[in-house]
Parts: sequence; C-alpha cells; structure tokens
Amino acid sequence: MKGVAITGMGIISSIGNSVEENYHSLIENKIGISRISNISTVHADVIKVGEIKKTNDDLIAELNLNSDNNFSRTAMIGTLAAKQAVENAGITSINEFRTGLISATSVGGMDMTEKHYYDYFEKPELVKYITCHDGGDVAEKIAEELGLKGMVSTISTACSSAANSIMLGARLIKTGKLDRVIVGGADALSKFTINGFKTLMILSDDYNKPFDNNRKGLNLGEAAAFLVLESDEIVEKQNKKVLARVSGYGNANDAFHQTASSENGDGAYLAMKKAFEVSGLKPSEIDYINVHGTATPNNDLSEGRAIRRIYEDEKVPDFSSTKPFTGHTLAAAAAIEAVYSVLAIQNNVVYPNLNFETQMEEFDLTPQTSLKNKNIEHVLSNSFGFGGNCSTLIFSKS
Repeated sequence: MKGVAITGMGIISSIGNSVEENYHSLIENKIGISRISNISTVHADVIKVGEIKKTNDDLIAELNLNSDNNFSRTAMIGTLAAKQAVENAGITSINEFRTGLISATSVGGMDMTEKHYYDYFEKPELVKYITCHDGGDVAEKIAEELGLKGMVSTISTACSSAANSIMLGARLIKTGKLDRVIVGGADALSKFTINGFKTLMILSDDYNKPFDNNRKGLNLGEAAAFLVLESDEIVEKQNKKVLARVSGYGNANDAFHQTASSENGDGAYLAMKKAFEVSGLKPSEIDYINVHGTATPNNDLSEGRAIRRIYEDEKVPDFSSTKPFTGHTLAAAAAIEAVYSVLAIQNNVVYPNLNFETQMEEFDLTPQTSLKNKNIEHVLSNSFGFGGNCSTLIFSKS
C-alpha cells in the first residue's frame, strides 16, 4: 500500500485565504459562518453561510485580470487555489511532464448568469458572459491561467464532485496515463443555490450541528481547493517532498432518491468498502474520519448507519465534520476536506465537531468535540451528493 503522492495544496474558503490560514482557523475554533454580504437576497437575514469575504472586484485585482474579463466568481476562486497548489508543489514548468487538470463544480458560472440574464438580448456586449455559465468554463479558465496545455476535464456529481476529481486523477497516474494531475474543485455562492436549498427545506437558520440529535440543516458555503498529484517517478527525479498519499478511493451510486440518501446508507457503505479494498487497509487502521456531516436530518442518519455497518462491533475511530467551520461548499467540499485531511496527518490532530450537544437517538456515535492530538497515519474522508453519488477517499502518511 503506497498510493499516489500529493506534492502541493492550495485553498481559499470562508476560514482562510491559504492552507496556513485554514489550518490555524481549524485549530483555533475560528468559524467562517456569517450573514450574507456579497449577494443581494431576500434570505440575507434568515440564513447563515460560509462566505469568502472578498468581493469579485477584490478577486479581479488579486488575479490581475483585465477589467473586461468574463471570469465567474467560481473561476476566480478556483484559479487562486490552483495557483497556490502549483506554487506549493514547486512547479516552475507546468508542461514539463504529462500534466492534466480535473476540476469539479456544481454551480459553475451561475453568479454571472444571474447578474446578466435579463440583459443579454438588449445588450450585445454582455454576450461574452454567456459562455462562463458552463461548468467546463471554470476548468478552461484555470488551465489558461496556469498555462496548462494537457488534458483538461470537469466533473459534476453534486457534492461528491471533488472526491471524484481526486479519484480520477489518482487513477490516471496509477495507470500511467498522466504523470501529474491538478485535482480539486470550486463553487461560489449564488442565488440559485441558496433558493434551491431553501426550497428543499434543508437550510438552517442557525449554526449547523452535525451528528446532533437536534440538528436543523446545513449552512451553505463557498470555497475552492486543489491538490497536485504526482507519480513516484517525478517525486524521485525531482526529489520532491510528499505531503501525504491518496491510498484508497471508492465511489458508488445507490440511486435511492434525487436529493436524499438511503436511510441505511447503502451508497455510503459501498463507497467506503471499495476505498478499503483499494487501499488494502482495514477499518481498524483508520485514525480519523472526516465525515461528510452536513447536519441535515437525512445525511447524518444515513452516514452514521453506513459507518456503523463498516465497523460492525468494532470501535469507531475519532470522527468529526468540519462543516461548522466552512459551511457545506458543495462540489468543493471533498477538495477542502482533502486539504484538511492531509493537514490532520501532518500535524497529528483531530478537528473538533463544533456545536454538538446531544447524541443522535438512532445510534451510539459521538463526534470528537474538542481539538485532539494523536498520531494520525490514515484519514478517511467521505463526500456524498444528490442523486446517490457517494465517494470516499483515504489519505495516508507518506
């Protein structure tokens, strides 16, 4: 069991604009959940979100984009995170090896569409913004800013999107198709997302409480994160520092419901089972589980039952959800939590599951509620999306 090397990471979220800032927020209990300030919405005083406190103008200035650019907010935060990851990996020649980019998104350029939709027919100069609506445009913009000329692809499997991006990147390296893959995802907040989740009645009007018996729903968030995956040949040739490894992965689709997970956690159970098979690890060897933990009644029940099925009569490892810090960042969730998983391994910490008070009545699972120091060799990270899209990643110490 060796896995694929992770040599670089980049992230921007509501709790920080870099890997270091995110880590310090996690260990110092600095949450990013607040009222909405960047979007004009009737729900502004009703719900809380994990919002990046940078305006689009701030992002344009940071990226040195022309004033007439057609970058969506998703593309801008994605570009920032990807550039950080490439720099962190010490890459100075992006096309030196067979390099690809797999970017995940669910919202794409919806924020730009909302802004200009009613004016497209009256103002021809706005037509250039139509193309940035497409999810694939985000990946193309990131690749263009990186100068990447290799394979570029987009994955959109709801909230498991970035997990599948990481999984595909690892498989492309393991099968010798590519030498290096930049993997991750980005999603910005938009009215479309807020209204959609409000309609589903799964948004909380307070801070989210994963795995609590009295949980009321999720807080939406926005974020972007990317990892650089590289082959052992590159690592050896360039004497690269390996941050951690992607040692296991699995995905499954139980097709239970358009927006709900199976109450028995069938898809989640299968995804975890496959990840263990790929890694060659036993469930007992996992030191920490970064659960999907959205704090919706359905998700936490489904995920908890799946974890119980995996561990049967064994002791369940320390687990926590980091979504009380960032909110649920949709397609970016698995990418930011991949960064958090690697940081847990590097720093030997289990993050607290904030806001927890009462154990769920359906099972005897209690998340870790305070920062815990322990030796971390292997972290399992879950990401489950609408339509039954369930994915699990296992990260291991190099």
